Amino acid sequence: MSLLVDIEKKLGSFTLQARFETQEGITGLLGASGCGKSMTLRCVAGIERPDKGRIVLDGNVLFDSRQDCRQKIDLPPKKRQVGYLFQNYALFPNMTVRQNILTGLFHEKDRQKKEAEAVKIINLLGLNGLESHRPAQLSGGQAQRVALARILVSHPKLLLLDEPFSALDSFLRDQLQLDMMELLRQLGTPALLVTHNRDEAYHMCPHLMLMEKGAVIRFDETKKVFANPGSRYAAQLTGCKNIVSAQKKDDFTIWVPEWGIHLHSSEPVGDTLCGVGIRAHYFNPKSRYNRFPVIFQHQVEEPFEWILQFRFAAQAENTPPVWWRIPKDKKPKEFPEELGIAPENILLLYS
Repeated sequence: MSLLVDIEKKLGSFTLQARFETQEGITGLLGASGCGKSMTLRCVAGIERPDKGRIVLDGNVLFDSRQDCRQKIDLPPKKRQVGYLFQNYALFPNMTVRQNILTGLFHEKDRQKKEAEAVKIINLLGLNGLESHRPAQLSGGQAQRVALARILVSHPKLLLLDEPFSALDSFLRDQLQLDMMELLRQLGTPALLVTHNRDEAYHMCPHLMLMEKGAVIRFDETKKVFANPGSRYAAQLTGCKNIVSAQKKDDFTIWVPEWGIHLHSSEPVGDTLCGVGIRAHYFNPKSRYNRFPVIFQHQVEEPFEWILQFRFAAQAENTPPVWWRIPKDKKPKEFPEELGIAPENILLLYS
């Protein structure tokens, strides 16, 4: 399965310019609120119409506005073979679980086939015993599974998941993420997952798109995106706490004026370098590389980690402290006089 999206849509002063091509598995869309993630899904689903462009799902053209086409194509949502899981699940409140699921089989006229498909999906998603319940009687996890069952019963070629876990408490969210991953693995159904949670994107999505102001700024394997975000915005999205302006000194050396230090990188430094990022977990008192005197500032206790903030000895005044995150069982009795960073853990930022 492949999805090709190359579209543009203007909404007032905002312009969505989404260009990407996905393959199998779950592809994440990560970005700040208002960057165009959900609008991209709505255009793929046919809920919104792009101003121009092309959308092709598994060789089937869903939308094409090109002037050289003999006939412009804009398939209605019901003909796109796409399932859209809304953030609030959008269940019909006056219908039972069984009735909600059957609405996903609007195209099937044979009553026996409809009932058989409904029973099959109810068993698959563990909804047995809830068939006569109405949405108000369901837990958050049960409501999500009913909404998913209503989509899957029609055997879509693609699932569009629009922040499906955002309204759930953390314990239920973690469990349902695992359940969703296993279900999609069993079914082999590819999906686009919109999220603003980097942890969710990391463990659910083999591939990841980063979006900023309506455009896809980075698209690669998720682990590669985290390992090399490439820009300040991408570094922030992927959770980097220490981002600072920097200059190229030579092919493997970087000058960081605010911190008053030179850093050595394992990767060649490009001429357009404008900053570096260091993730808070990457500092190491035992590292022999990029080792500098540090001065403790203060600490913040979290359930399973400490945030230890410090300044480099040569750091400029009125600049923010540097973050070091460390597991509780690894916290030193005394704050180290020096900390180091492995050259491969220096994130080079070019915009």
